Amino acid sequence: MMAGFRLCNRLKVARAEKSLSQEQLGLLAGVTRQTISSIETGQYNPSALLALVLARRLDKRIEELFFLEDES
Repeated sequence: MMAGFRLCNRLKVARAEKSLSQEQLGLLAGVTRQTISSIETGQYNPSALLALVLARRLDKRIEELFFLEDES
C-alpha cells in the first residue's frame, strides 16, 4: 500500500440505492457476501477487476465507489 493513503469506498451507500443485499451484490459480482462485507468495512481492498465489476453492477463510475483518503 502506498504510504499515507487508504482506499475508502461508498459501496454500502451505492448498494442501498439499488436495494441490494450484500448477498445479492455478491452474486452479481461473482463473490461471497463475506467479501462484500469485508470491502464495505475496509478490511479488504478489492482487485482492480473486482472494483470495476462492482462499479458496473451498481451503475457507477469506479471513482464514485472508491477513493483515496490521505492519512497524514
